[in-house]
Amino acid sequence: MSLPHARLAEAADQLTEQLARLGTRQRAAWDRDYLHSDLVHLGVPIPYLRRAVNTTSRNLRSLTRSDVLALADLLWTSDVCEHRQAAVHLLTRHTDLLSPADLVTVEAMLRAARTWALVDTLAVHGAGAITLQHKETAGTVLDRWAIDQDFWLRRTALLALLPGIRADAADLKRLSRYADAMLEESEFFIRKAIGWVLRETSRRDYHFVTAWVESRIDRISGVTLREAVRHLHDTDRTRLINAYRRTHGH
Repeated sequence: MSLPHARLAEAADQLTEQLARLGTRQRAAWDRDYLHSDLVHLGVPIPYLRRAVNTTSRNLRSLTRSDVLALADLLWTSDVCEHRQAAVHLLTRHTDLLSPADLVTVEAMLRAARTWALVDTLAVHGAGAITLQHKETAGTVLDRWAIDQDFWLRRTALLALLPGIRADAADLKRLSRYADAMLEESEFFIRKAIGWVLRETSRRDYHFVTAWVESRIDRISGVTLREAVRHLHDTDRTRLINAYRRTHGH
């Protein structure tokens, strides 16, 4: 049975009060400058924030899917970064309760996030965790995100493949299709994300990444290349970097 809304609102208030006590002005100023953020910052270190959210979750006991979504919404509808981070951590802590239908909620948060500090956790541990459990259903959502005008959604489509890669269940066809379509984009966060998923893939499928990069050396960016070849053998890494330099006139 779901908890009354008043109980969830009380828990949200208690959590936000606790977060306010955990932050410092110095850390808040540093976070705001580092993230180029227009949100309010409390300056709470991430480990402290996660611990506070975990304690709140345990105190509420046996949260239902509806409870998690409602509490996350209460926390998210705030202009305080740490409140939004708490909402993200709550969702990613309880992805076992969520289904592909809840990617609608994740998508709304992604569109409002506007910073990697919120997007990447939602992408990997939110959308990615759901996709790992519901590959085909969630995959159609990722396909739509991969061609969205919002580059944060496109970045998410890439990063959501990471849990599958790390679980030795990589969707190489999807990875190749997404990365191929985005390879010549100028957006730094897209270039970095492509390199990131290729780097993680290379830990388990070295030959796939080597061949994929080599066949696209004339189209790949330096940012993507540096990430993608990081875990390749020295000889292959050097060969690909030299080929990139020759092709791009460096």
